[in-house]
Amino acid sequence: MKFLRTIAVAAVASLLALPALAQDFIAGIPRNEALIIQGPTAQNADWFNIWAPGGGATTNGTQQLSADTFWFINPEGGPNPWQNALATEPPIYNADFTEMTVKLRQGVYWSDGVEFTADDVVYTVQTLIDHPGMNWAAAFGVNVASVEAPDRDTVVFKLKAPNSRFHALFTVRWNAAWIMPKHIFEKVADPLAYDFNPPVSLSAYVLHSYDKAGNWTIWKLRDDWQRTTIGMDWGQPQVKYVVYRAAGNPEARVIEQRNHNLDVINDITPEGMFSIMKDNPSAAAWLAGFPYAHPDPTLPSVLFNTKKAPFDNKDVRWALALLIDIRAVALGSYRGAANLSALATPPTGSAPEDYFVPMQDWLTNFELDTGTRKIKPYDPTIAEQLAKMVRPQWGDQIPTDPEQLKRTFGFGWWKQDVQAATELLQKAGFTKQGNRWMKPDGTPFTIRVQVEGDAIPTLARAGTAIAQQWTQAGIDAKVDVAGPTHGQRLGTGDFETVIAWSIETWGGHPDLSFFLDSYHSEFIKPVGEIQPPRNLQRWEDPRLDEIIERNRTVAFDAPEVKQLGQDFLKLAVEEMPMIPLMAYNKFAPFDTTYWTNYPSIDNPYSASGPNWSNIRYMVVSLKAATPAAQ
Repeated sequence: MKFLRTIAVAAVASLLALPALAQDFIAGIPRNEALIIQGPTAQNADWFNIWAPGGGATTNGTQQLSADTFWFINPEGGPNPWQNALATEPPIYNADFTEMTVKLRQGVYWSDGVEFTADDVVYTVQTLIDHPGMNWAAAFGVNVASVEAPDRDTVVFKLKAPNSRFHALFTVRWNAAWIMPKHIFEKVADPLAYDFNPPVSLSAYVLHSYDKAGNWTIWKLRDDWQRTTIGMDWGQPQVKYVVYRAAGNPEARVIEQRNHNLDVINDITPEGMFSIMKDNPSAAAWLAGFPYAHPDPTLPSVLFNTKKAPFDNKDVRWALALLIDIRAVALGSYRGAANLSALATPPTGSAPEDYFVPMQDWLTNFELDTGTRKIKPYDPTIAEQLAKMVRPQWGDQIPTDPEQLKRTFGFGWWKQDVQAATELLQKAGFTKQGNRWMKPDGTPFTIRVQVEGDAIPTLARAGTAIAQQWTQAGIDAKVDVAGPTHGQRLGTGDFETVIAWSIETWGGHPDLSFFLDSYHSEFIKPVGEIQPPRNLQRWEDPRLDEIIERNRTVAFDAPEVKQLGQDFLKLAVEEMPMIPLMAYNKFAPFDTTYWTNYPSIDNPYSASGPNWSNIRYMVVSLKAATPAAQ
């Protein structure tokens, strides 16, 4: 087995600039013991404190490989989506959901040899409450009246008000409230200013080394891996080293993976994905054939700022939806590799069975009053239409089975109906002068369509396609590329419409509280003030509040959860506060030269995205493709 050359530390920076030498920085590590993952260039690479803002600890492997908490939910669904971690069983609530008890696993140790106990949990929660600038501090402060440890393996939370979803704070979808090592942080003067470097690990991997410029971070399997929840549940991982490294722009990532220097890519363009998968026996993906992409439980949409006229009028919002040819948007953004959604939830994980299949009759029979007539705007044949458009290029890779097509391209979407959109705009008081729509006050109807830009090229393309369609219909729509200001402008409501997402789901569970709870009107801020995550459209409706409040009073796994979810989805269709477009399809290929058994649609045991903390289950499930280094 060829070993990677050991290089001098002083030469690291210069070598990293050369893609051909990309693996040389893994000083002394056999290539076939290392899983190399694309990560971003870390800001403030010395920072490993995941409880306080200050660096790249959420994307360099810290939370993915060294942190742990009570529970994980597999966003892909799978046969066992709920996974106990530091807890031995699901949360135990009292009858009115004002108290939650957690039973902890015994025999788990921090990487420095100190045993994990309930004292770590109590210390974590109280420390976060006492330091408002820390992550999760606000949520714990709002919810927790007291937290105590009656014994070393039990934690009891007394809540300020009933909350059947309090456990969500400790349940990983992408991340969650990680447990702090009390014996480390209790000696620190200011936990907000502490870099936690080197980090003490509670999971299976420990920091090996990192580049101070933020280009790479290396994690090594703990010698005592069996004293972690990973070791107890999954056995000894074959991956000894995990490398998070910056891999350049999307084109560079393609080259790096073709050269077998990058095992896992986070995201590339559709064209890059198609290039990697073509005639490449070492390539693997979520789907073996077109569209290859992994659909995240995230819903890119046209978000309306409902606090700005005329987007406060649902007739205007619906008119804009009916002016969209979603087929052209899918082809222009994803080259047809899009999983469309007419519902305000992504069609991923368990959602097809929980919501899309059961709601097809309701969607098909849904009627919209244009002010002139009633129409049925839903088109359940979109999947077949998209398949027909891409089949000439992809041939037999496009399935013919109607049910498989729906899970590939979507269950349906809204018909482009210019006449119905015209009637809705007229109902809202708009008039048309020539080919130009005028608002009720007589001024031209103009729209700024905000996109982030190159950071997410597929969504920028979608915004451009939609703006063009609205312009062709007589609306002066212009694309507004926000770039680095995108997030700030979303939060303060400095937009009219934007291609983004305000809906992210558990994926593997029907409960919609992951985003829905924050849609309550109590959280809405005036435009100009920062809106809490989710509900960036500032949608406010008493019927919405009623659904959310009811959901807070029923158990997480209660049958009523799905009915409340359907109630929300029906209300979102009727009011159209956003135009759902599609799942966030990520083009994230794998290279099987050194590792196999990556998750796929046929084996959805884990999330596959490098930034998802559930990737820890992927890392420990991989199998070596070559014999161990000699």
